[in-house]
Amino acid sequence: MSEVNFFTANASLADVDKLEVPELTLMYRIEMAGELFYNMLADRVNNEEAASLLRKNAVEERGHARRLARMISIKNGAEWEPTAEEAVLLEVPLPEEIDARMFAGIVKGELNGDAGYQKWADAEDNEEVERLLRLNGREETIHAGRAQQVFDLLNA
Repeated sequence: MSEVNFFTANASLADVDKLEVPELTLMYRIEMAGELFYNMLADRVNNEEAASLLRKNAVEERGHARRLARMISIKNGAEWEPTAEEAVLLEVPLPEEIDARMFAGIVKGELNGDAGYQKWADAEDNEEVERLLRLNGREETIHAGRAQQVFDLLNA
């Protein structure tokens, strides 16, 4: 079996109906790698305005991870800190050359991310965890908007 990476970890949660601690922990790792993902894209787009938009998404991905850590703490009933293994960033296998077409897929991925977060929030019993899931989801749609702007800038 190949090592789990940013993309395979995301795909593994597609059919999950409710996030329990193991899934929340994987989501934490995905969002931490999301920061790396957006920074790697920013480094490769060769467009300052596009890179700036991507770096805003990167910062917010880390914020999503912080919220997920809070959700895990709530579910565990005690402050949660990732283990050394959980703190290892997932690999983000990206090509060296980035083109505008890739951003069309990123827009779709972020919109699907919002839908996933909303579905998980609908299934959540804890009001605070539900609120945090919805907040992360809404920000995924903001990320989709920025990715669309990057697509438009690179296609101009």
